[in-house]
Amino acid sequence: MDSSDILRNNIIDKLLTITNKDYLSALYQLVNSSSVSPDTVKLTDEQILMLQLSDLDIKNGRLISQDQLDKADLQWLGEQ
Repeated sequence: MDSSDILRNNIIDKLLTITNKDYLSALYQLVNSSSVSPDTVKLTDEQILMLQLSDLDIKNGRLISQDQLDKADLQWLGEQ
């Protein structure tokens, strides 16, 4: 999660605690009037290849469960 995601989540957490309708209305107007740019991400050729390989893994059933992954991670870290 990048810093903008963390900041956004923190703002949402704070907003959920506000009960003052006038304050919320003012915040809504502020957010509504701000310009928002689309979050389009340009992927590199390597990232596209990795996603294509992931799709092939899924298609061919080359999957492991989260539990198996956790155990493998612990073994790799030498904790088991």
